Amino acid sequence: MPHPIAKEKIGTTVSRVLAYHEKERRSFPWRETVDPYHILISEYMLQQTQTERVVPKYVSFIERFPEITSLASAARKEVLALWSGLGYNRRAVALHNTAKMVVAVYDGVMPKTKEALLSLPGVGEYTAGAVLAFAYNKPVTIVETNIRTVVFHHCVRKKGVVSDTVISYFVEQLLQTACNRGIAPRIFYSAMMDYGSYLKSQGVRTNVRSKHYTKQSNFAGSVRQARGALLRHLIAADRGVSKKQLQMLPVVRIDDGLAGLLADGLVEKRGKYYYLKDA
Repeated sequence: MPHPIAKEKIGTTVSRVLAYHEKERRSFPWRETVDPYHILISEYMLQQTQTERVVPKYVSFIERFPEITSLASAARKEVLALWSGLGYNRRAVALHNTAKMVVAVYDGVMPKTKEALLSLPGVGEYTAGAVLAFAYNKPVTIVETNIRTVVFHHCVRKKGVVSDTVISYFVEQLLQTACNRGIAPRIFYSAMMDYGSYLKSQGVRTNVRSKHYTKQSNFAGSVRQARGALLRHLIAADRGVSKKQLQMLPVVRIDDGLAGLLADGLVEKRGKYYYLKDA
């Protein structure tokens, strides 16, 4: 357990975060709702994707699938087509499977416990906590990149690499202090994220000290780029596509991308042709 910092420091940090949020709060469509299904969509989309890219995709997704039942009954091809451009298409498949599971197991009602949320495909500790905090206003501890930035910048004394166990310790103290002041958890976390984003825009780069930090590789020339190009081509195709045709796409690492899509169950091969695999 890290050495606790003074209560005054915790209080000062909370005041700083809330003061910034009061003047500079960011506006996103997922902050205008407490619908747990809509919150869940935003959290799947925001994983490793910048908010400005997520906003139009989120709006389109909600317009097409306003209720979890409409997403559950959709064809995978349509889900992936709407998702196209966000990358990491396994998230779209996981979200689609989650919708099916919520309809089948929970009668279309999003769970309200962490344990139940963690049973859903693709839902980890952060996503479960985010749904509880933003949809249900539960005082749970959540940690993501902007929250880490605030904690590292204002709270952590320890030098070197720090685990999320340490970060969570400080987040708990900050959250409790904010709640004691009458601040709702969903407001506190929005404020932390806004302030953390501001710190990063000012050149604060502390997340390299996080044990959980992984630098993302360049997109150009990556397997991710190849996977995206392959999926877009297969989504648009109304019949099977040969490997020779796929290798003509204007990206590199086609073979690696195709192997990954086959392994993930997103694509299937029938004879000499490749098809988008439906669930």
